[in-house]
Parts: sequence; C-alpha cells; structure tokens
Amino acid sequence: MGSVARAGSTRRTAARWAASAAATTLLLSGCAASGGGTADGDAPGTREAGTAAAPLQCEDGGAERQMRGAWLTTVRNIDWPSEPGLSAQEQKDELDAYLDDAVDMGLNAVFLHARPTADAVYESELEPWARYLTGEQGGDPGYDPLEYAVAEAHERGLEMHAWFNPYRVGLQDPDIEDMAEDHPVKENPDWLVDYGDEAYVDPGNPEVREWVTGVIMDVVERYDIDGVHFDDFFYPYPKDGEEFDDDASWQEHGDGFDDRGDWRRENVNRLIADVHEGIEATKPWVSFGISPFGIWRNDSTDPSGSPSSGLQSYDAQYADTRTWIQDGTVDYVAPQLYWERGFSTADYEAMTDWWASEVEGTGVDLYIGQAAYRVGEEGWRGDDALSTQLDYSGELPEVGGDIYFSIKNLREQASDAYAELADAHYGRPALPPQAEAPENQGPLVGEVGGVEARTDGDRVEVAWDAADAARFYAVYRLPAGADTGSEEARCAALAPENLVGLTGGTALADDAPLEDGAGYVVTALDDYRAEGPVSEVADIRG
Repeated sequence: MGSVARAGSTRRTAARWAASAAATTLLLSGCAASGGGTADGDAPGTREAGTAAAPLQCEDGGAERQMRGAWLTTVRNIDWPSEPGLSAQEQKDELDAYLDDAVDMGLNAVFLHARPTADAVYESELEPWARYLTGEQGGDPGYDPLEYAVAEAHERGLEMHAWFNPYRVGLQDPDIEDMAEDHPVKENPDWLVDYGDEAYVDPGNPEVREWVTGVIMDVVERYDIDGVHFDDFFYPYPKDGEEFDDDASWQEHGDGFDDRGDWRRENVNRLIADVHEGIEATKPWVSFGISPFGIWRNDSTDPSGSPSSGLQSYDAQYADTRTWIQDGTVDYVAPQLYWERGFSTADYEAMTDWWASEVEGTGVDLYIGQAAYRVGEEGWRGDDALSTQLDYSGELPEVGGDIYFSIKNLREQASDAYAELADAHYGRPALPPQAEAPENQGPLVGEVGGVEARTDGDRVEVAWDAADAARFYAVYRLPAGADTGSEEARCAALAPENLVGLTGGTALADDAPLEDGAGYVVTALDDYRAEGPVSEVADIRG
C-alpha cells in the first residue's frame, strides 16, 4: 500500500514524480546546536569550501505532543471484524477503513484488542487464534492481523498499541465450552477459576503470572508495536452471590499476608512490574499503560481517595493503580472517566483533578478514557457531549490526551459529537507522546534528505528520501515570507501551527497549503518518537 498521510493521502505505485536529489550522508543529530554551528564548533560561514553542513538540530522545536487514541475492540466482534468468518481480504478491508477513519478524525493512535480472551489476534505458538476471526477458537484466518495492522497503521502515521486482557478467559458459553484443545488452560486446568457465567486464570498462581508475562513479551519481541495496553479487567468485577474461589492458591502462596485482599493486590502488582521490567529490558521505546476503572478509592474510605462514592477498584478488583504510579511500573494511566460533568457519584471534573494530582511529578503520563459509547444517553446528549469533557480536562497541564471507547462509536452514534470536539480541540495535527529515552540519548535519526515539493492544483505534494531508523516523518509548512536560507526560519517552522501531518511513508499531500507559503521542511521521528534534525527547505516559489 502507498503512503497515506494525515493531511491528505498520496498513494504511489510508481517512481517518485521528480528526479531524486543526490543522496545526503546522514550525520549524527547531535552534531550541531540550534544556532547552526558545525560539528567542531566553527561559526556559521567559516566552514571550508566543499565541507558538508552539519544537520540542524533545533532546540525545543517540534509540534504539540498529545495522545489522540481510540480502542479497536475484537471481543464479541464489538468493532472488528464486524462478524466472524469473513475472508482475510474482507477483514483487511474493514481494518483499513477503520485506520482511514482514524486518520480522517485526526487521531494518532489505535489500541487493537490483540488478546481478548486468553487467545490471539495474531500468529502465536503459545495461545490459539481468537474465535472472533473465524468463528472457531484456533481457526487460522489466513494472515496475521496484528502484523498487518501494525504495518498499515504505521504507513498512515498512526501508532499501533497491542491491547491485552491478562486474566479473562471468557464466558462459560461459548468461550469455555468451545475452548480449543491446545489452549493452555486445557493443559493446566488448575489455572482456571470459574466465576458465575465467566472464567478467569488465577492471578494468585505464579505459573499464570509467568505465562501471561511470557505471552506479552512474545508479542513485544516479534511485532513492531508502539505500546502494550491493559484495560480494567484484573480480578473480576463483583457479582452478587459469587465468590472468586482462589482458596487453593491462597493456601499455597499466601504466606506472609494476613489479609487476602492485600495478597491479591500484590499478585496484580507483581504482574504489572514484571511486564514493565520485561519491556524496558527488550524495547524500552514501547510504552506500557493501563486503563483502570475510574475510581481507585473513595475519600470516605481512604483520605487519599477521590471525592466519589462508587465502586472502588482497589477493593473490588484489587487494582492498586496508585501504587503503579508511585512505583513507576507503568508509563501512563488512562482512567475510564465515563461520567459526565456534574455527576454526583463521580463528577468528571473532580475525578480528573484527582488523577492529575496523582501523576503530578511522577513521570507517569495521564490520558483520559472518554465514553464515546455513551453519546445519546441522558447527560450525554447534544453535539457538545464529548467536547464539554475536554473543555475542562484539556486545560489541565497533567492531562496528555485522550483515548475513546470505541472507534466504532466515534464512527456511528458519536460522529456529530466527535466532529464538534475535533473542531474545538483538534484544530491542528499532534505528534504522539514521546517515550522516555535513556539519559543523554539524542535522536536516533539523522536529517531527511531529498525533500521536494510541487504544487498540484489546490494542494502541494511533498516527497523525500527514506531516512535510516525513521519510524515516522513530520512535515511542516514555512510561513509566507520566510527566509528559506535561514536556519532560524527552519527551526521556527517546527511549531504546532505549522505541522501539516505525520506519515510512515516518504510522501505527504498538503490539502490546505498557504496561499503565499515559502516551502516545507521534514523531520524524522525515531523509535522513541524523538524528532531528528530539520531538513533543508523545499521551496515551492520557484
């Protein structure tokens, strides 16, 4: 598939439309300061004739960083595939359409449900294929959906995060009754805990923790994903008349704990820490985050809790999000704040304030889980149903963006509300958040070479040469009258208002060029999403 970019799609199946510029040797991005000095400290203009200019690394440059994500759900075929049993091409076509919609909506990340019920929406030697692909657990769909999704998302300039449910095995009917014969739970029946009409693997069994961690790390190692994501399913949500029967593992592994609740929380804490440690040791640019239920604890129970009066995930699901934040075993949290402003049980403003205070100063990012699925319900009516949420949370410095449940809801009943939100809050493209890189590590990408731009009717097509180690490319307009030979103008172009878009390809079309624009520059983003040096200017004025 050709390059598809945020500010206008350009599909190329033939050679570049213009002659390629001579290949430019990539120099280390840290060789030149923002002022434009050479690698050995010479002032501008004193370089010997014939010496190549050092790449221009702009200080504090770059567009706005903001998470704009949506969940793409596979369980029960909620979002994708629309039904089990579609052909491989039909599934790809549906997935392409969702990714195209994400681009059109101005999103920059998709969270694909890769392990919905202890099975796989990817090729795995550890767990069977998910039934939502073919209608039968273990049924081969004829291609690797996760591999395809990663490649297609990156080509469009979208991050692709793999979303895992660590413990859920599914409903008794059909998941448990129709479980594949080679499912690991079949081979280890002592891992399974029945809970009403559901079943889970036992978080208190160390073999389960080791297995789940191994499954996740297998994906991290084999796929070029941008993140690993958990939602709110840990120990199951409470059900009247049901008890989670983990007596056997409590008796065998509960030494040192007087309280079973504390032991259960520690079981979850260990899994979170193990996964985080594994990712950091393998691919530290892969972000790891969790979208917990929106209430940790109420302040009536714990003075550290939020001003709320709902279910407490700390006590009900043994999910101690506050500890994960304080221990730094997650890179971000995305609490599901699926309540409107003014809701008495859990007011959106009060809950956002509480989560913002929890992450402040910790280095853990905060994104808000937004309830697109609720649009149309009481309290969520009108075209401002989503925009009004961001009117508040978008002003808090600790809030780094939002994730919407789900992308199908954004496409359907929330389409008008999302359009108003986008008009009010997403007027410009945004780069994805940057992963924390090792101390003193500069960008791992060099200058983008061969940048060219040409006018094509009402749009401008920009193209460039591929750069080594580039994950994405960002394209910026220079404002009218800019001095295209000035290093200051090139760096000044790297501002939020000048960002045209992001792509994984080597071409992008600007559908809204400036009438008297001076040209374009391009930067490459590395695996950590750090921007490398700014390119030379592609001047379209002649």
